[in-house]
Amino acid sequence: MATPFLAGVAVAATALAGRYGIQAWQAFKARPPRPKIKKFYEGGFQPTMTKREAALILGIRENVPVEKVKEAHRKVMVANHPDAGGSHFLASKINEAKDVMLGKTKGGGSPF
Repeated sequence: MATPFLAGVAVAATALAGRYGIQAWQAFKARPPRPKIKKFYEGGFQPTMTKREAALILGIRENVPVEKVKEAHRKVMVANHPDAGGSHFLASKINEAKDVMLGKTKGGGSPF
């Protein structure tokens, strides 16, 4: 007598778990997609770039190794290169940010 009852409870539990799983999967598929690229610094540039501003533009911390600066510069430049539809102004600011982070600052700053 207990075996058919337990089998019925097991079937009901499996059905409810399956229903919950299907609903969770549909909710997961319906959610809005998250961008896979992190958000970069949006601008409002200062007349003379500081190390803090350069780090924000490149999306790194102020005290990172040279390799990390170059890697971050490459990623941001690929996303904003003038040959790929980016702005010459942004490209010059990205290059200036790399120079500031590497200690190769120019006196005049950006040519724009």
